[in-house]
This record gives sequence, structure tokens and C-alpha cells, in this order.
Amino acid sequence: MITALVGAQWGDEGKGKVIDIMASKADVVVRATGGNNAGHTVVSGGKTYKLHLVPSGILYEGTVCCIGPGCVVDPLALLREMEEVEANGTALDGLRIDYRAHIVMPYHLLIDELSENAKGENGIGTTKKGIGPCYMDKAERVGIRFYDILHPDVFADKLKTNLAAKDKYIGGMFGYKNTALRRARLKFGEIFKAYTEAGKKLAKYAADTTVIAYDAHKEGKNVLFEGAQGTLLDLDMGTYPFVTSSHPVTGGFCVSGGIGPTFIGECIGIAKSYTTRVGKGPFPTELFDYTGDFIREAGFEYGTTTGRPRRCGWLDLVILRYAVRVNGLTGIALNKLDTLTGLKELKVCVGYDKNGEVITDFPADIHELEDCKPIYETLPGWTEDITAAKSLGDLPQAARDYLAFIEKHIGCKIKLVGVGPDRTQSFEA
Repeated sequence: MITALVGAQWGDEGKGKVIDIMASKADVVVRATGGNNAGHTVVSGGKTYKLHLVPSGILYEGTVCCIGPGCVVDPLALLREMEEVEANGTALDGLRIDYRAHIVMPYHLLIDELSENAKGENGIGTTKKGIGPCYMDKAERVGIRFYDILHPDVFADKLKTNLAAKDKYIGGMFGYKNTALRRARLKFGEIFKAYTEAGKKLAKYAADTTVIAYDAHKEGKNVLFEGAQGTLLDLDMGTYPFVTSSHPVTGGFCVSGGIGPTFIGECIGIAKSYTTRVGKGPFPTELFDYTGDFIREAGFEYGTTTGRPRRCGWLDLVILRYAVRVNGLTGIALNKLDTLTGLKELKVCVGYDKNGEVITDFPADIHELEDCKPIYETLPGWTEDITAAKSLGDLPQAARDYLAFIEKHIGCKIKLVGVGPDRTQSFEA
């Protein structure tokens, strides 16, 4: 069976942990979208893994872990990450990289940085990892793919053409033509050498990952599609323009993973027991008080990729209902229930007040969302330590009531509950 795991909020929902847990039963794990702008944290055996491109299933011996065709790959960053994984004692024998995956080039990093800086206060909060500009080249059909850096002649021709075009673009857009910065960072010889050498090191991992996933499915094996970012960061369905450049929804797995929609048997949305967001954009339930600070520190809400403090707020069920609908979710994995321990009462957003009108569907545009005020229902909190809970029966009544309230309002079953960072601190609901 093929199972799709997607972020049900604005990313940072704890996907790495859930994917790691479910990967224990998977034969193949596929990362299908995004690049090293995403970060998955997995805690196992006292070791913390911060994975950005390497699929979270890599911690299981014998599991094939694919970086799919819809991903964008910075090969230099990937090699550094691979070194860190191996330094922790984990082998990379199961890693595979699709020939079609587009490559993040130095000029993508430069354009990302210059573009975000030029926007000033109107910036969207990009990680400046070159992801957006790489997807731009993909859409313009001038991108360089993993296949290309494995074939130096093909790569050389494309690189020369692209460097000439990027020189004109950077000069015209940002006034950096013929400056020391451009000359230092966009040298053909240095880039060609670094990327062809990276290609040689990565060549043994090259594969058509769509065939791997399809064959495994046809053989009755378990295939897990690993989501990056979250539903509200989707290029079409998210809070545009404060979104990523790919499609981190269930449908994105089909296009970017090369798998037909009828092959996906289960869709699990991953969410926190509250809401967080990194970067700019409207956030109806955001807290600017002691409670927001409490959640941030108790949940250690700092970005895996950037280290930036996350914006924190109460759980928004309008968002979760939207995620259920957009992704066709069959279940929810709810993380970080333990973070709420110690709060006397919990507020949950069940709808929005938009200029006096009550709405329960997530708005299609951020200008509409900016006018929305959360409508809360208040539930009792709990003080008991729940980090050792192994079942619903181990939770205090207030925590069980909180979960039941969520299920009732989103119309989707909570199948997994997380009560701590380690892979062992979760249980099936």
C-alpha cells in the first residue's frame, strides 16, 4: 500500500518524527517535493538527526529512501548532510536520487538572497536556499537536472548558457553586473568543477525513483510518501504569496513523485496540538502574550533549517478542516500534546468572524484572511506529565476531551498522538 504523509498546517508539524515511526514498516520512502529549505528533526537512541534532503526513513536498515523527481537538490548541501548522517553511524546504502530532480545552482542562491533583500519589509521570509529561483528555472524549462551533472558535456553547455543569462538578469534586476560579488560567486570553472565532482560522488545513488516506487507497490510492499512543508505553504492552496514554490499536498505526490492517484491508499495529515508559523503572512490565532511564549519555549519552537523562532498560537480547526478537504485525509497524527501541559485552559478556534459574518471555510486569499478574527471555544487544561503515556487511557480526562473535541470538529480520526520528541513517545489512538 502507498501511504501519503502531509503537513496539515504551515509546516514544522513534526513530520520527521511521524515519518520515522511509520518508516519502520515501509519498504520504500519517497521525498517528492521541496529542497533543503525543509527540515525534519528525528530523535532516536539519544541522537538527534536534522534531515533536510535525506528522507527520514534512512534510519532503518534495508529501507530504500528516494529523493524524487519533484525535489530540487543542492548537491553540495546534500553531501554535507550525508556526512553528518554517516557520522552518526547510519549507512546511506538505501539512498536513491531521481535523474529528473532539478539542481540548485550558486546563481539560484545569489538571486534568492538579492531578491529577498531587495523586497525589504515586503519580503516573504524565504530561507534563501535558492529553492524558489530553482523552481523558476524549472518552469522556464532552462533548469539543470541531476542527470546533467552526471554527464559533464551536457552540464558544461547548459551551465555556460545559464551563467550568461543569469549575469544579464542579475545585472539588470539588482545592479550587480561586473561587480566583485558576481565575479566571485558565478565563475564557470569553479562551479563546473565543484558540481561535477559532487556528481561523481552521488552517481551511485542515481535512479528512476518512480520505477522503484511503482514496482514496490505492485509487489505488495509498503511505500511511504514523505511530505515537506505544509498544506498552507502550497503554491496554489496556501496563503499566497507567503508560500513555498512546490506542492506539499497529497496531489503533489502524484505529480512530483510520479505515482497515479488511485495507487494512494491512505493519506495522513500531521499537525501540532497548537499552531505555529515561520515567516510573514496572516495568522488568526497568533499569540503575543505569556501563553505564546510558553508554547514556544515548552515546544522548543525554533526552525530546524533557519533557527528562527516560530510564531505560536492556539489550535485552528478551520485550518485543519481545510487540510482534511484539500488532501483527502483519512487520518491525523497530532504531535506535541505534551507542550500544552501546565496551561489552565485551552482555546480552540472553531470559526472566524469576518466583519461580523461567521465563516467556517478557510478563505481563498490572504486579504480575506487578514480580516478574520478567531472564534474560540475554551476547554480545561491539565497539569499532569503525559510524556510517558502509551495509550489514550494514560492521558488525563482533559487531554482526552481535547482530542475528542478536535475529531468532532474536523470530521477526521486522530490515529497517532505524540507526547514527546523521541520516536517512542507516541501511541496509536
